[in-house]
Amino acid sequence: MKANMGSADKIVRIIVAIVIGILYFTNVITGTLGIILLILGVVFLLTSFVSFCPLYLPLGLSTKKKK
Repeated sequence: MKANMGSADKIVRIIVAIVIGILYFTNVITGTLGIILLILGVVFLLTSFVSFCPLYLPLGLSTKKKK
């Protein structure tokens, strides 16, 4: 697993995950949509912490700066 996420990408994903969590736990988003978005938020957090996005691999994308 080679890192393919830059710092800006990680920060945006963490912020989106936090917003989704807040909206879910304050009952702004509920039901099936709420659960799906909450799962997406958890995936965003996990991918941010490991600096690897599996969807970037088949698309050949990378937001990490080259050295």
